Amino acid sequence: MEKGNYKERLHRVIPGGAHTYSRGDDQFPQNAPEILKNGLGAYVWDAYDNKFLDYGMALRAVTLGYSYPSINQAVIEEIQKGNNLTRASLTELEAAELIVDLIPGAEMVKFAKNGSNVTTGAAKIARSYTGRKYICVPRQQPFFSFDDWFIGTTQVNKGIPDAHYNTTLVFDYGDIESLEKLFLQYPDQIAGVLMEPATTLLPCDNGCKEELTYDKPCNACPNNKVNFLHQVQKLCNINGALFILDEMITGFRFHLQGAQTYFGVTPDISTFGKGMANGYAVAALVGKKEIMEVGSIRKIGAERTFLLSTTHGGEMAGLRAFIETVKVYKEKNVCAHLWKYGEQLKNGINNITKELGISERFYFDGSSVLMNYVTKDAKGEISTAFRTLFSQEMIKNKVLMPWVSPSLMHGELELDQTLTAAKNALTVYADALNSGVDKFLIGDAVKPVFRKFN
Repeated sequence: MEKGNYKERLHRVIPGGAHTYSRGDDQFPQNAPEILKNGLGAYVWDAYDNKFLDYGMALRAVTLGYSYPSINQAVIEEIQKGNNLTRASLTELEAAELIVDLIPGAEMVKFAKNGSNVTTGAAKIARSYTGRKYICVPRQQPFFSFDDWFIGTTQVNKGIPDAHYNTTLVFDYGDIESLEKLFLQYPDQIAGVLMEPATTLLPCDNGCKEELTYDKPCNACPNNKVNFLHQVQKLCNINGALFILDEMITGFRFHLQGAQTYFGVTPDISTFGKGMANGYAVAALVGKKEIMEVGSIRKIGAERTFLLSTTHGGEMAGLRAFIETVKVYKEKNVCAHLWKYGEQLKNGINNITKELGISERFYFDGSSVLMNYVTKDAKGEISTAFRTLFSQEMIKNKVLMPWVSPSLMHGELELDQTLTAAKNALTVYADALNSGVDKFLIGDAVKPVFRKFN
């Protein structure tokens, strides 16, 4: 096999150079590893055996750590069974019963291989169940599906006829009046509201001053019933629309039973993926039985809804990884660790930025379990150039941090390494605020994934 020049080789055979745009060259500084060959625990190695402490963690899909031993063993044993049989498997049933028992709002499930399929399935269910055509999504949440109904609402809509996305309506997360206006504008026509329960924007950002922690969840807060998720659910109920939560990122992070449990709501439908199988390709569409049964074949005479139908949805190795992941979560109290580590990391970074006098120019945003770092220039404006500079300098210190997604394998040693790297990187950042970022930046700044032109 030809060695070297991996960037050119990737782009020669893969449009975009990777199978997810978030892994593309334009999302990383010039000194980022061009290609990775393996991961173990919280670390990854490139093709030249350079070792990096990783916070990307497979686009947030790996929450236990790379190559987690019991997951590996469970999958190895499972593939000996044949992996994908002619009819539903015992493993498929075990996984389905597990997630139905695990998630309070789940009474039925359809498994798939990626998040886009199950969110599109959720939209189809909502339209089929209600007989309505419109789906509402928040503009502040950038990605729900690669399918036309959603991606056509972004700037990257070339090749998509207007008719494919004209039935998707956009409102503002945290602004219930913006959603109320859509219900007034389209009376009895909205099938469902689909949204992430939280990003760095939280449903309780408006007015509530309580700090979110693992031990003090939102569902125990006296202000819980007025958070944005409850407001949206109430509005959906009044107007006969389905309340749908996309838990691709928040699931298996805020709480083992999802952010819906952490924030104290029970959606009609919800979707999961990423961390639910520690990097294996598993996604899930779950919901109330009455609603999910639009995809049933047992209601004789009922008009059929062709829901998710995927050859590999019941693939046994991935489902066994999910089953084992849940077991590890329960044994190791993984969500508690993710919260605690995030809090330590945030406090450590905040102390560094205060020492350097740049706490208003670089800071972590969001809850301790789901953070993003905010980079601003000398004028106080959001800057992709400074974001690139920070990532670049972290890579120089052998830490890959395109975003912040710790795992169970991030411990004291990793925290110390990260804070040491951050001190070095933020010292350069402070110098760049005074002398100009171009003096320190190697190559181009990173670019938004959802942009009109390359």
